[in-house]
Amino acid sequence: MANILGIIPARSGSKGIPKKNIKLLGGKPLIAYTIEVAQKSQLLTHLIVSTDDEEIAKVAREFGAEVPFLRPKELASDQTLMLPVIQHAVKFMEEREGVKFDYIATLQPTSPFRLVEDIDSGLKLLIKSGADSVVSLVEVDSNSHPIKIKKLVGNQVLPYCFEEPEGFLRQDFKPAYKRSGALYINCRDLVVKESKFYGDNIAGYILPPERSIDIDDEFDWLKAEYLLEKLKGHGYNF
Repeated sequence: MANILGIIPARSGSKGIPKKNIKLLGGKPLIAYTIEVAQKSQLLTHLIVSTDDEEIAKVAREFGAEVPFLRPKELASDQTLMLPVIQHAVKFMEEREGVKFDYIATLQPTSPFRLVEDIDSGLKLLIKSGADSVVSLVEVDSNSHPIKIKKLVGNQVLPYCFEEPEGFLRQDFKPAYKRSGALYINCRDLVVKESKFYGDNIAGYILPPERSIDIDDEFDWLKAEYLLEKLKGHGYNF
């Protein structure tokens, strides 16, 4: 059986939404949604929260999560990339547990509506495909399609990356996707040995738009509150 570490990264100091990770969404701290769904995984062998904040750690423990350390301050700034945060957690847990992990699943608390099936299916996709990593994707709507993205050179409108033919219809757009933020699953050696978070061979796991919100600011929070009620009305149990 593979050793698989689930990491929920939750630093303090959110500027867009103060104390975002423990703010109540539908009467429950935001981070609790990710903790509770990750605990149901049939494939994660270890699950921890990586935080620099005692208050976040307390809330996480109240919902049954393990918080084995407080993250060093140098790994908790606005400029800190995800890779060193994950490397730190993996190193700590491997030394403590005396195991070598095979795969790492990074589950951001800002994506509260992923399901346990998403976590386990993403892991199975990585294992079966032999890819370096799996990321969750969501299809962009036609108004945000890359073919409609422009740049200004002086006052001249030019294509940012793709030419938009005159009279091109919405139904003619080929599907385009962006990362949703819900799943980042990596081979352990990619992260630890190669110091890469994605690698060259990336497999995509597609999520529907209603489960793909990535909360960054107050507008996202309002959308999440609206979506939560809609999802519950359609039988989702959060």
